[in-house]
Amino acid sequence: MACFLVPTTVAIVTTAVRKKVPERYHINWLNSLLWGGVAMLAVEHIAHGEVVLYPPFLTAGLPEVLPEMLKIGVPMTLSIFLIWAVMVAIAAARVTKKIPHMER
Repeated sequence: MACFLVPTTVAIVTTAVRKKVPERYHINWLNSLLWGGVAMLAVEHIAHGEVVLYPPFLTAGLPEVLPEMLKIGVPMTLSIFLIWAVMVAIAAARVTKKIPHMER
């Protein structure tokens, strides 16, 4: 129900510092992955009635929310970082080996 709060927090931070991150790290890719996942999860949670559009927004209390954030939100966010790191490594390898880009 609140697992999307972890990637939301990270997405806010990475969006705020994106201009300070060197281009070679493709921070916009990470932001796209994070914000896309947040949007998808928010819509899913709203559709299932776990999040409502009026206060207090979450339909469960803190005792239910914190364990979900730790068990689901943190691993999900770390998975997004891993995927982004692989993407950046592949992009760096292509630049290093001067592999021509695919034609569109």
